[in-house]
Amino acid sequence: MDISVVVPLYNEEESLPELIAWIDEVMQKHQFSYEAVFIDDGSTDRSWQMITELKQKFASIKAVKFRRNYGKSAALNVGFAAAQGEVIITMDADLQDSPDEIPELYRRIKEESYDVISGWKKKRYDPITKTIPTKLFNAATRKMSGIQLNDFNCGLKAYRHDVVKTIEVYGEMHRYIPVLAKWAGFAKIGEQVVEHRARKYGVTKFGLSRFINGFLDLMSIFFVGKFGKRPMHFFGSLGVLSFFIGIIMTLYIMIEKQVLIWNNLPYRNSTDQPLFYLALVAIIVGSQMFLAGFVAELVGRNAPERNQYLIEKEIN
Repeated sequence: MDISVVVPLYNEEESLPELIAWIDEVMQKHQFSYEAVFIDDGSTDRSWQMITELKQKFASIKAVKFRRNYGKSAALNVGFAAAQGEVIITMDADLQDSPDEIPELYRRIKEESYDVISGWKKKRYDPITKTIPTKLFNAATRKMSGIQLNDFNCGLKAYRHDVVKTIEVYGEMHRYIPVLAKWAGFAKIGEQVVEHRARKYGVTKFGLSRFINGFLDLMSIFFVGKFGKRPMHFFGSLGVLSFFIGIIMTLYIMIEKQVLIWNNLPYRNSTDQPLFYLALVAIIVGSQMFLAGFVAELVGRNAPERNQYLIEKEIN
């Protein structure tokens, strides 16, 4: 199979008929073999009923329905697991992403051997309250990851099959999939200017909280990517540094007291000095951080239940 189109959705019943018809038109025109994988993220409208009806007309549809809303990252993770195509295309269900971009995205993955092609909505139709925070996140992600993309959060992306079968997407990390791919060893990441269409139906599903969660997930990606397989290097280094700072301060207090005694000068008891308590805290914190690193090495970062979701229905 040439292409899998993975579409996460939440309450998008109005746009679904137009979207799947558009995708099918593009695929037939370019003679691609394809599947359209819809992940219903616990919709409360008629989205699932619409998908079941469209299945009668479009045999290429596959779908999964979550029992409740888990978020876009969870939907993508399940969609990636179900996808069978050589190239996986992700796009939103709200018709703001154009299926006409699919052939060029496919060509660049296949002919130019890219691992990931990320869309860049150079001209956007979003309000300023969304575009300014997005620009800040893009700048921060470029700085921390070293990946020179202008729009990490664009839902329209293309991936080589091996990439989506390797990475793990959770939390709010869907916006940082190129970073996850790079940490996994897929370093050939490109960008393509794509059309951003004004929303035709419904309203945006994202609030201000996504920016806070996105920042926290960026920190998590950076830490896990750099120290996920060696947490002792992070916690242990800080622990040893804190411990030795505490030891040095303790030695200073002891030596200072002895010098004063030898010279018959007035002195204070060690426990009367604020530096003594700073040294004590530094030693304790250092020991705890070292132990935290040791435990993290034993436990590892992956919880077995991290990506278990309650699936209500499936269409194959």
